[in-house]
Amino acid sequence: MKKIGVLTSGGDSPGMNAAIRAVVRAGIYNGLKVVGIKRGYEGLINGDIEEMKLSSVADIIHRGGTMLRTARSEAFKTEEGFKKALNVIKIFGIEGIVVIGGDGSLKGAERLSQAGIPTIGLPGTIDNDLAYTDYTIGFDTAINTVLHAISNIRDTSTSHGRANIVEVMGRHCGDIALYAGLAGGAESIIVPEEEFSIDEVCKRLIQGKNRGKLHSIIILAEGASKNSYAIAKEIEEKTGIEVRITILGHIQRGGSPTAFDRILASQMGSKAVDLLIQGKKSRAVGIKGNEICDFDILEALSMKKKMNKDLYALTKILSI
Repeated sequence: MKKIGVLTSGGDSPGMNAAIRAVVRAGIYNGLKVVGIKRGYEGLINGDIEEMKLSSVADIIHRGGTMLRTARSEAFKTEEGFKKALNVIKIFGIEGIVVIGGDGSLKGAERLSQAGIPTIGLPGTIDNDLAYTDYTIGFDTAINTVLHAISNIRDTSTSHGRANIVEVMGRHCGDIALYAGLAGGAESIIVPEEEFSIDEVCKRLIQGKNRGKLHSIIILAEGASKNSYAIAKEIEEKTGIEVRITILGHIQRGGSPTAFDRILASQMGSKAVDLLIQGKKSRAVGIKGNEICDFDILEALSMKKKMNKDLYALTKILSI
């Protein structure tokens, strides 16, 4: 193998740049030429490709987002679009590709591997919704962003004696809500994986108010069964406590990655290059028990994500 490519696909996540940097520099260190494919699979179809040098990835490890930019590509899912991508790969002489993204991106990587292009997937998503890895690139930064927001909201919530619902991302995975809520001392954490009782939430708010508490924080994962406004309305009707809503949205995807995400992304990027050099294909790189590991992509995607129930139980104990 003499030439490899790297792309970022789907939603961006802090640490993607650190992963790109690791792929480029590990590739060059091992005597490979490395090209950057811009705008994910869409850029692959359109041949938006440039050679990467050591200087191409200088001063990016601390930056959020992705220097290669990203996009979601419906065209890549079609036979016509996929054939164009394969033609571009052949024209540019790319012999292996590292794909950084979420589950949809990894599915695209597996499809390329089935077509004869050795492809390695890295889990780049803030959602932490891939079961084969303990942590995804960007998750740690996202929960720290939420934690900072909780601290700010608590200040103003205390001043007004209000309850505040903070809605966080995660699609159908409640990990951002769970981890940030536990670290932020939230009174209630509502996640898609667990049924919740609005009466229990109200009880906690009333108990807190009765013992002189001036604020209450409720963390809501976006994939939960009820939305922020419906929950706020019910709480106000049942308790008379004023509720404000903060939807953090895409602020969770931005910002400088934490040390954990930079190190994780660097390890995974280097591992991906090693796998390609070894002649491996259709592998998903992850971390299990502090060890960088890899799985067959189809096997990785077939694993079912399970919420940490012990951690969830702990939040109920600590928020009494």
